[in-house]
Formats: sequence, structure tokens, C-alpha cells
Amino acid sequence: MSGKDRPQRTKGYDPSLFISTLLLLGIGIIMVYSASSTIAMKRFDNHTYFFGKQVIHALIAIAAMAGIRYVPYSLYKHVAYPLLAIAFVLLALLYVPEIGRTVGGARRWMSLLGISFQPSELARLALVIYLAESMSKKEERMKTFSIGILPHSILFAIFATLILFQPDFGMVVMIALIGWIMLFIGGARITYLGGALVVLFPVAYYVLSQAGYRMQRLASFIDPWKYQNDAGYQIVHSLMAFGSGGIFGSGLGNGYQKLFYLPEPHTDFIFSVIGEELGLVGISVVISLYCVLLWRGTTIAVAAKDLFATFLAAGLTAMLGLQASINVAVAMGLLPTKGLTLPFVSYGGTSMVINALAVGILMNISAQHMSVRRRKARK
Repeated sequence: MSGKDRPQRTKGYDPSLFISTLLLLGIGIIMVYSASSTIAMKRFDNHTYFFGKQVIHALIAIAAMAGIRYVPYSLYKHVAYPLLAIAFVLLALLYVPEIGRTVGGARRWMSLLGISFQPSELARLALVIYLAESMSKKEERMKTFSIGILPHSILFAIFATLILFQPDFGMVVMIALIGWIMLFIGGARITYLGGALVVLFPVAYYVLSQAGYRMQRLASFIDPWKYQNDAGYQIVHSLMAFGSGGIFGSGLGNGYQKLFYLPEPHTDFIFSVIGEELGLVGISVVISLYCVLLWRGTTIAVAAKDLFATFLAAGLTAMLGLQASINVAVAMGLLPTKGLTLPFVSYGGTSMVINALAVGILMNISAQHMSVRRRKARK
């Protein structure tokens, strides 16, 4: 290992990243209980069923974030390809009947050592690390199509295909956007990236047209009230939640749409519950916390001491920002329903832990940059 890549021990946490993440986790725990207690009581005769699991998920996420914070980011260069291979194998294993598990008509889950998780969540992190490592090695060659665009596009297409057949179109869209943003930051020619979009639009339309429920979602997005009793049911009740929330909301726990009107209010549409119960003030606080994460992630990427750190921080920031933006946009009727959770707030463990790992890596990059600045200041 070269001196440049030698791990450096650093201390401290990036306070803005750390506190914002903890606040989002805390809001998530409170809102998951509020959104799910009635459903949990009916399904499991236990009003704290989802709440208890969310607390455990949050504690695991905090431990993962704190632990990964001390792993030097330069080490990810050496595990990029093994991590990518592991993600690929796990995605492929989903299609083995004895291993993959179907929930809600989608084969996205598997159990390992008694722990259920979604391999696609690991795949998005692995793709970010791989792309950061690949682009940092190629630098100026990123401007050529055969090196900067083609190999990365083929790899993303392979992973996208595995995820698409689960099916999980929302995750495919997200990793495609993450890849596009990272390639743009990495110096790929805008003409090639624009051409990729031109090619992807008809492909996306074909995929949508092959599944009737996706076309129904698209139609209900254009005019949700016309389809309010079927495909537009979720978005109509989500909009009703925001409309009834007003500025200060109906009060924590007093939401109406979560009472078996808004499907799965503790997962994909928890932002709608926040809007109804905490109003404009509540959603402004949540959005502000995500803005802090994006601001710090962008600042860390710009200030990073090497290309790998810059690309890695940018990719992780895009990963967090896109997931939050898509979820919020779907809940507010600005995008068709995608099925993506709200980072750190929605119920669920896999996404929360992966996002916490992303924040931990960002904190390590930030800490190592600050260490370099301190050493320079002493000279």
C-alpha cells in the first residue's frame, strides 16, 4: 500500500452530519409509532410491533455509522470489486426459490443467519464505491466513450436487469440517476451522457408498458382524482393528508389518513403522515435536515484531498439526496409512485443501515480532510 493510500487514524465526528442523522432517526422512531400503532394492533395485537423493531433498526444504524466512521475511506479502493461481486451474487440468489422471499408480489428479500435484508440496498452502495474507484483511476480517459461510458453502462445494465425482474423499477431509476450524476462529476462528456438519456427513455417506456400496474401508476400521476378508487388511491389520500395538515398539523398522533386509508403509512408514505400531523412546520424541519446532509456531503466532496474521496463523497451524497427527494416528490404527487423509503425516517432496517454506513464514510472523509488541514496549519 502506498504512502498516499496508507490508512490514517482520525478522531471526532462531523457534527452537522452526525446530529442531523440522529435527529432524523429520532423523528423516524416517533413517526413510525404514530403511523403504525393502529395497523400493528390490528395485525399483530401489539401496538408497538413496528415501533420496537424501528428502535432496534435505529440502534444498529447508529452503531454501524459510528463503527464505519473509523474505517479509513482509502480501504474501500481495495474492496470495491469484491463488494460488487458479493452484491451481484446476492441479487442472483434472490431467484433461487429456497433463498429469495416474495413480499407484496416482489422478490426483494432474503434471509441470512435469521436476518432479512434487501440485496439491492447493498448493490447501490457497492456501485457507488466501484464507480468512485474506477473513475479515480481513469481520470482524463473518462472523456472517451469506450473507457468512460461503455464499461460502466454495461455493469449498471447488468445490475439494473437483476433488480428490475424482482421487480423494483424505483431502485433501477435511482441507481441509474446516481450513475449518471457520478459520471457527470467524473468528467464524462455531456454529449455521451445526453445520448444515454435519449436511449434510456424509450427503454424505460417499454419497461413501463409491459406492466399494466406501472402504466396505471403513470396515468394516476397525471390525473390522480380520476383514478382515486384504484391506481390513484395512494396519492389522493397522501394529498389529502397534506391538505388537512395546514401550517401546524393536526397534532402528533391525531392523523386521520393513517387509519387504514393511506396504505403502509409507516413506510413509503410516512412523509404524508408527518405533513398531516406536524404540518408545514414539521415537513420543513425534516427537509431542512436533509438539506444539511446534502450541504455537508457536497462540501466534503469539494474539499476532499484526492479524486477517490471526491467521487465517493459525491456518490454517497447523491445516493442519500436522491432517495429523500424521490420519496418526498412521490408523497406530494410530483412523481409517480416508486416504492422508495424516506432515509432514516421510514420503517425498515436494510435501507436505514446502508444509509447510516454512507454517512459514516462521509464522516471519515471529512475527518481525514480536517486532519490534513490541521497538520498543514502547524507547519
